[in-house]
Amino acid sequence: MNKKLFALLSLLAIASLALAACGAPAATEAPAEEAPTASQVEVFSWWTGGGEAAGLDAMQVVFKAANPDIEFINAAVAGGAGTNARAVLATRLQAGDPPDSWQGHAGQELIGTYVAASQIEPLNDLYESEGWLEVMPETLIPLISQDGNIYSVPVNIHRANVLWYNPGLLEANGVEVPTTMDEWFAAMDTLKAAGVQPLALGEQWTKMHLLETVLLGSLGPDAYNGLWTGETDWSSPEVTAALENYAKALTYANEDSASLSWQDAAQLVVNGDAAFNVMGDWAEGYFRELGKTPNTDYGWAATPGSGGVFQFLSDSFVLAVGAPHRDAAIAWLKTAGSKEGQEAFNPVKGSICARTDCDKSLFGEYLQSAMEDWATNTVVGSLTHGVVANDSWKTEIDTALGLFIADGNIETFQSALVAACASSGPCK
Repeated sequence: MNKKLFALLSLLAIASLALAACGAPAATEAPAEEAPTASQVEVFSWWTGGGEAAGLDAMQVVFKAANPDIEFINAAVAGGAGTNARAVLATRLQAGDPPDSWQGHAGQELIGTYVAASQIEPLNDLYESEGWLEVMPETLIPLISQDGNIYSVPVNIHRANVLWYNPGLLEANGVEVPTTMDEWFAAMDTLKAAGVQPLALGEQWTKMHLLETVLLGSLGPDAYNGLWTGETDWSSPEVTAALENYAKALTYANEDSASLSWQDAAQLVVNGDAAFNVMGDWAEGYFRELGKTPNTDYGWAATPGSGGVFQFLSDSFVLAVGAPHRDAAIAWLKTAGSKEGQEAFNPVKGSICARTDCDKSLFGEYLQSAMEDWATNTVVGSLTHGVVANDSWKTEIDTALGLFIADGNIETFQSALVAACASSGPCK
């Protein structure tokens, strides 16, 4: 059957069911108090600010156009990188109160947490009916699959290893965009001597984000990948040197970082109050929401040492086991995986489509460059955003990082990272 015809028939079927549910009960039907409630879907995410909230709003418009009788309940919880939201979600899941669908990162966060706990349903039938295997990147499917089952619908591709900079500040101080760690440190020394804040950072998860990019830039993609497979020794001198680079990078950061969100830190750059910020490319959606102009108010490059490498993450949505409104949740997932939904969402969010058939002309200059890099660069996964490490391993790394930020002891930090790989990762 023609896919468009199939989709149309599916929508008509959903609409007819909704109309039947809303009709007046016949004399032989159950009493009114036992009738089903109005159709709704509860979607849980951490998209509450910046371009990410606007992107979710744009995808809701597409969903409502296709499903006017389904109430969309936006159960978003604020907290950078989903830290707060995922804690709330874990509590709900433990209590047997799942939302219908929730946001999860493709990779070990998805497989090692929700699939391992049997909390989400396979979506193979949906992939077959919607033809998604023909338009989703081969890179992604293994990261959302286990034992032949596919468990989520990716809505985007983000790049983690982006160095954002203020072009005016660099030009005024005779600083070139750095491509290596040594060039970056030299540039920040020059800026610091001129009274310019070299590096803008936010709360702790943004420091983990910086850590993963420094590990990548210091070790290179092969050794970086080896950290997550057990092939690179966390106790090696090469990792020690990478951690020393990280410690040095922190010395250039703003002193109030612990009290700033990622948006606060990124805004320091576009306002001309700091020269550099390391953040994923959702920052670009935020910059455009602020009305800033690319290559005037902000520029971008791969983080130092990572040229030609795309450190990626992917947001996706799942179907809860025991979803209270399962049919409505499936309707939501169809929108999330659709061309229309992803074309509405991603240009606003500051990401590129997970699908390979989106219209490139809908995207701005930065995102078009990201599309090109995604297609041509070496691809590695993000730590902070769920690709390379399961939740328990990531939590141990985060705990070790918090202690390091407090005491600055590299030897203790490295020992804790070795122990974390042994207890929760592949190092035995």
